[in-house]
Amino acid sequence: MRSAVILAGGNSLRLGAEKSLLEFDDKPLICWTVKILSQATDEVIIVARDCRHAESLERIIFESNADAGSEPPPKAFFTWDSIPGFGPVAGLEAGMRRARGRLVFATGCDLPFLKLEVIDRLFELADVMEGYEAAVPVQPNGFFEPLHSVYDREKMQSACIRALEKGERRIHVPLQELCVNPVSVDQLRPLDPDLLSFFNLNTREDQETARALWQDRRQKGSPSSI
Repeated sequence: MRSAVILAGGNSLRLGAEKSLLEFDDKPLICWTVKILSQATDEVIIVARDCRHAESLERIIFESNADAGSEPPPKAFFTWDSIPGFGPVAGLEAGMRRARGRLVFATGCDLPFLKLEVIDRLFELADVMEGYEAAVPVQPNGFFEPLHSVYDREKMQSACIRALEKGERRIHVPLQELCVNPVSVDQLRPLDPDLLSFFNLNTREDQETARALWQDRRQKGSPSSI
């Protein structure tokens, strides 16, 4: 069984708007993210800030699907950060605790061009038979992409708990406890030549660029994650 965890509880201070609710083709980004991950996994866990935020996101996703004439994704479940406002380590711990799959793809709610083939490949590369407990893409500058990665659920949850107990907010702290398969992004280029899978939304400029790319891909008939 494969699971996915979407961290949707961030405050989006730099962007000035809730990332998960940014609209593409008149639909909140969180809805597109749930759609692509529902194709890649057996369940999708959305981690909100708190109970009220989880209820709001659930309602938004339900209404979006209703407007489109389809049922809500049956594989979408909701939870919230184990420590409010603590950041991605708390979100990952909550998501891993709620998930049921042995392997979990973890991502943020601000990547509009997630690609099914790349996600599948990362699941393959988190191969327990090779002794790995995670498959984490690495950029040419050495920057890890911990929120576009596949983790052994039990190992990552335990590592996050220990980080929280120490008051560690940095996501690379629990990552250091795992046996990681560092996946050069160049290995993923055959599946995603422009590596748009890793394009995230941090600023208004990013938002405008993403919308232009989205429309361009629409016009070319290759809307990526749709």
